[in-house]
Amino acid sequence: MDLGLIGHTALVMASSKGIGKAVAAALAREGAGVAMVSRSLERVQEAASEVGPDVVALAADTDDLDAMAALPGEVEKRLGPVDILVTNTGGPPPGQALDHGIDDWEEAYRSLVLAPKVLIEAVLPGMRERGWGRILNVGSTSTEEPIPGLALSNVHRAATVGFFETLAREVAADGVTVNTVATGRIATDRAAANAGSMEVAEERARRDVPAKRLGQPEEFGDLAAFLCSERAAYITGTVIPIDGGMLRG
Repeated sequence: MDLGLIGHTALVMASSKGIGKAVAAALAREGAGVAMVSRSLERVQEAASEVGPDVVALAADTDDLDAMAALPGEVEKRLGPVDILVTNTGGPPPGQALDHGIDDWEEAYRSLVLAPKVLIEAVLPGMRERGWGRILNVGSTSTEEPIPGLALSNVHRAATVGFFETLAREVAADGVTVNTVATGRIATDRAAANAGSMEVAEERARRDVPAKRLGQPEEFGDLAAFLCSERAAYITGTVIPIDGGMLRG
């Protein structure tokens, strides 16, 4: 299936490993120009070299909102204006509802809500002018069913979904789609860290997930590439789970 991504430029956040790297690889494979971003330039350069020879690697921290505002301009200098934005901004530390102080709450808000907002403000005018754009949020099934022990993620990811769904209606007539993928249990370093090891994460998935396994980052990448494609032009304002059937509602 031709996804119509040749000639488009994608900016993929937090893409030195895991889900972000898989999304970048899927978009590059479909012919998009891809800029991969991470806090560590060394790590993202290594990842970019594995994804493709023409992939651009950039370092930026979602805590730095000024850097977020400038980032799409840096991508445009290297690859062209951003047509596809993937706001994969990582996850805050685990903890129960009252475990974290105000500083932790503010940091989670900057990373999960404000950083995507600032990035979108930078790319959206060009998307609307060109009549084509794809904005995709790497979210979590916690926005549908809160996950115990992940209070900061539960709260702030829900706020991001509210922002994305509001924005989707405002820009749909301009040829810009705005969607969220609700991520279930995917075989990433974060999943292994939360469980204590990848082996434990896999064992829990066999017990809890109807599909009896962890999802693979490449499976997420394939879904993301479709949602960012020409073929997905009529899909917007949605939250699409990729969770092996765990969500009950």
